[in-house]
Amino acid sequence: MKALAVATLAALGLAAPIAAPVPRLDHVVVIVFENKERAQVLGNAGAPTFARLARDGADLVDYYAVTHPSLPNYLALVSGSTQGVTGDCTACVVHGTSLGDLLTRAHLAWGAYAEGYPASPRFAKKHVPFLYFPQDRTHVHALAALRPAQLPAFALVVPDLCDDMHDCSIATGDRWLARVAPRLLVAPRTAVFVVFDEGDTNAGGGGHVAAIVAGTAVARDVRSTQFATHYTLLRTIEDALGLPHLGASASTPPLRGIWR
Repeated sequence: MKALAVATLAALGLAAPIAAPVPRLDHVVVIVFENKERAQVLGNAGAPTFARLARDGADLVDYYAVTHPSLPNYLALVSGSTQGVTGDCTACVVHGTSLGDLLTRAHLAWGAYAEGYPASPRFAKKHVPFLYFPQDRTHVHALAALRPAQLPAFALVVPDLCDDMHDCSIATGDRWLARVAPRLLVAPRTAVFVVFDEGDTNAGGGGHVAAIVAGTAVARDVRSTQFATHYTLLRTIEDALGLPHLGASASTPPLRGIWR
């Protein structure tokens, strides 16, 4: 039907409307794993869930973290900047504008959902960037508070130090993803991003990492060769939810060609 409509407009001498690079979405979910290069995960016999999601959605084959270690990558992902942070500090405070601030101003529901928060020894503050922005801390919740049938506009989902592969095996993280992801993939007009904070090389600044997009808004079996980083992901989220652009995301193209 779309092709017929375009042909009809052409016959009438009218230009077909230009589709936006990123559709407006109802929900965006970002799940972040830890410290693995792309080649360590995709193709690994211990990661069948990652392989299946890459087939069922879009595999971002040229995706890179921006730096080392963990925390600056998380800050980049939610603010368009590493905010001058170069380590995994736990007492430091960030005073810039975050994605959470934009969502709050737009009256969109959002939250970060961290496994083991706040007291488990397997919980790591450095993996929850919104805890570093004082105004955003009340939006951080335990993972059990996430309701797949009632997703907010934006959700950052953070496994604990074992399930995110930081301290445990790739197979452990894959099994966690197999439990958590299916209920998120059925929500209408939704994109679920599965990414890694950093790899163990300096490729692209922070390593060549696995990155997958799946969900009801995403085309199936797409292999995207677009160069992408955490700033690309932030820009894509901003465009999908109708938000302004923060920091480096303003000069970074969003993800194209992966949408239904």
